[in-house]
Amino acid sequence: MTIHSIEIAGIRKKFGEQTVLDGIHLNVAKGSVLALLGPNGAGKTTLIHILSTLFPPDEGNARIEGHDVVTARDEVRRLISLTGQFAAVDEVLTGYENLIMMCRLSGLSAAQARAQTAELLKRFDLEGAAHKRVKAYSGGMRRRLDLAVSLVVRRPVLFLDEPTTGLDTVSRRTLWDMILQLKQQGMTILLTTQYLEEAELLADEIAVLNGGHIVASGTAAALKARVGSEVIELRSSSDEVIRTIPTDGSVQHVRHTLNEIAALYPADSTITLRKPSMDDVFVALTAPQQSKEASLA
Repeated sequence: MTIHSIEIAGIRKKFGEQTVLDGIHLNVAKGSVLALLGPNGAGKTTLIHILSTLFPPDEGNARIEGHDVVTARDEVRRLISLTGQFAAVDEVLTGYENLIMMCRLSGLSAAQARAQTAELLKRFDLEGAAHKRVKAYSGGMRRRLDLAVSLVVRRPVLFLDEPTTGLDTVSRRTLWDMILQLKQQGMTILLTTQYLEEAELLADEIAVLNGGHIVASGTAAALKARVGSEVIELRSSSDEVIRTIPTDGSVQHVRHTLNEIAALYPADSTITLRKPSMDDVFVALTAPQQSKEASLA
């Protein structure tokens, strides 16, 4: 029997006349990573804010480790850590001072705070910058410090709201390794992201949020299978992608699709067949309806 650390049932949230979340149902298994994908404004951060008790839903309910996020806010806050989209550390303080401060605010003694700070600085490769002011840190160093701050006290559930936004490739991959380590240690993680590679690499399951609804969920492989077994990619003479068309991979379907598009594009266009990617999934599930119909034709 699967044990869920996060249970979401029928969550709705409006801001004024705009419905941001319109009946969200979602569960996250204990010790797993779920990636929440969606375009800008889809409501990913709003859901994270509800789960972390920052504001209540209008309808529905959510539980963290069995505790209701509205009626048991204090219990929930003792069970979660949150890293938001932007580094929440104090730029005037050093990395060491930020961690010491958070340790003390979390109830650790002076000796415990020093020990925990030393361990976190080493774990997140910040020892060399420990006594530099945070305003001199690179983006990657700030995000590593932000994650370290959120782990001052070990809690079973971690929310990561677009944790690698704005980072360079090396910094992003470093943070990915750290997230995978937390997963291996048994932490339950819900992360929002717009990086499809990030979702595929880190997550046991992926949920796609669009128009206030979860429009699909499952493993990366299962979501790709929904698009089709093969994708026709049409390129111009300058090697630019003109169009991608999902197919079932059969000779009949591929031939039929090629016959349909032959008269629509220049004769010097080229085609390739490839397996579906997460980009194909994202476009198919979040594009406007007319675009979906065209891409799935």
